[in-house]
Amino acid sequence: MIAYISGKITHKDPTLVILEANGVGYEIHISLYTSTVLPKLGEPSKLYTYQHIREDAQTLYGFGDLDEKILFMDLIGVSGIGPNTALTMLSTMTPVELRQAILMENVGAVQKIKGIGSKTAQRVILELRDKMKKAGILAQAGTPNYRMAINPVRDEALAALVTLGIPKPTAEKSLDTILKREGEDLSVEQLIRLALK
Repeated sequence: MIAYISGKITHKDPTLVILEANGVGYEIHISLYTSTVLPKLGEPSKLYTYQHIREDAQTLYGFGDLDEKILFMDLIGVSGIGPNTALTMLSTMTPVELRQAILMENVGAVQKIKGIGSKTAQRVILELRDKMKKAGILAQAGTPNYRMAINPVRDEALAALVTLGIPKPTAEKSLDTILKREGEDLSVEQLIRLALK
């Protein structure tokens, strides 16, 4: 499995790039979201990739950031969602918007995506909502906008606090309050110290 490719963009259109790395040009299918975050033609870039292998084809899908790739992998894990459908979903909505729609159980928003019917939209929400909640995707209290970031520092601090005997809901509330107040640039150690005060 190819995890990522770093190289120079030699061709770019809204749904496809060719990334040259060590003299090899990789044809990579991308979402419109990734297309907007990629640098200009001829500039160096790094794409996280997923390689889809079938009997008659091998296809590379690329993502501008790891969070988009994680969401893509979650989507293709849902019955009835293939790589092309998942890429269409990520082209229609940004990862943040799609996660927000899933967490808010907004069937109508998911259903507006081309090729997604009511039953598929419901299945996506049913299968991914709890998984996203467990992964630490948080809603900022009192605002309609969600902060859709998987925060490994928060997760590590949470695990440490639970190991120290602090109940998980208490630890989560404390960490979220600190991150909202202090910002996201804290180390695990700083976060744990502030939570223990």
